[in-house]
Amino acid sequence: MELRDKVASERRKLRQVRQALSAAVAQGAQGSATWVPFYIAVGDYFSAAMERLHTQDIRMGDLLREKADLSSESAKQAMMELDDRLTGNQKHLTAFLAGRDSLVAEGDAALDRFESAALAYTDFIVSNMGHHSGTVDIARDAFGSADWAFMALISESDVEREIVLYDNVFAAIPSNLSLALPGD
Repeated sequence: MELRDKVASERRKLRQVRQALSAAVAQGAQGSATWVPFYIAVGDYFSAAMERLHTQDIRMGDLLREKADLSSESAKQAMMELDDRLTGNQKHLTAFLAGRDSLVAEGDAALDRFESAALAYTDFIVSNMGHHSGTVDIARDAFGSADWAFMALISESDVEREIVLYDNVFAAIPSNLSLALPGD
């Protein structure tokens, strides 16, 4: 599988898990302990996927600062937005993962806290993450194929781990969760 295909697959699966989480918190577990394994699986998936995404974005920023002309106001704005997204994501991810850890420790007693953190995080992701033409356009002009490969740095073990965690999410869907499954 080529790098571009690996990255596209990784991002598509991340979007599917985020959509499942958004649907779940919109519906709400309503105190049902059967949702706890699903939410923990989602948390585990996001922990790994967002660590990799954060690393990729950090690398992008570092490479841009090293290789690109960032003297224009639009480039400065794009870099500031990248830094703001990275900071905001880490803040929300930390709260979300603390919610997951509470589920692990306390079970269904932590559902409301988890769902509150998950709602805040999914709202942040929808509003702030994804494709941003500013930095991507600058990178497209400044990066060669080796830069893109370094930035993405997807090992076979990363791909295998992501597949297992993704499958765990969709294997743990509660029977009373209204959700269109991937491929439906």
